[in-house]
Amino acid sequence: MAVPGTNLPSNLTIMRKSLPLLGVVLGAAFLATGCAGPEKKLGRGFNNFGEIVRWGETRRAVEQAGVWRGHHAGSGQGFVSGFNKSISRIAVGAYEIVTFPLPSYDPIFTSYLPPTPSHPDNYKPGLPDDTMFHTDTNLGFSGGDVMPLSPGSRFTVLGAH
Repeated sequence: MAVPGTNLPSNLTIMRKSLPLLGVVLGAAFLATGCAGPEKKLGRGFNNFGEIVRWGETRRAVEQAGVWRGHHAGSGQGFVSGFNKSISRIAVGAYEIVTFPLPSYDPIFTSYLPPTPSHPDNYKPGLPDDTMFHTDTNLGFSGGDVMPLSPGSRFTVLGAH
């Protein structure tokens, strides 16, 4: 059914009116809540969504299963358990990125996943080797990790940890 005087279907005019209203409501919700909650939720979402590159939950589960149940359990059961946790962390991160302006700002799904991403116990990445993080660039040397987000990368400059 078309709107009288136009060739537009009636559902398009409803969408034309409701999209600006949705924008106003979201903007008001964002301004009414302040910045600390949405900022923390968005940061946590990006950190969790970064699991798609890091796969820290998978590496940690393989390591822990290998240490506590033997190397065969690490490569089988540990991999499956860690892969499930990694996929869950990616999904939680995507959810938090999409819903960051909306309350509640507390971490979700904490009974299965800790709020911060895991890394294997045998390697916890530090700050990258970048001038932004150097403590004293006037001396001309400093240290840090070369590729902290790359799975299995343990290259450091000046042995910094």
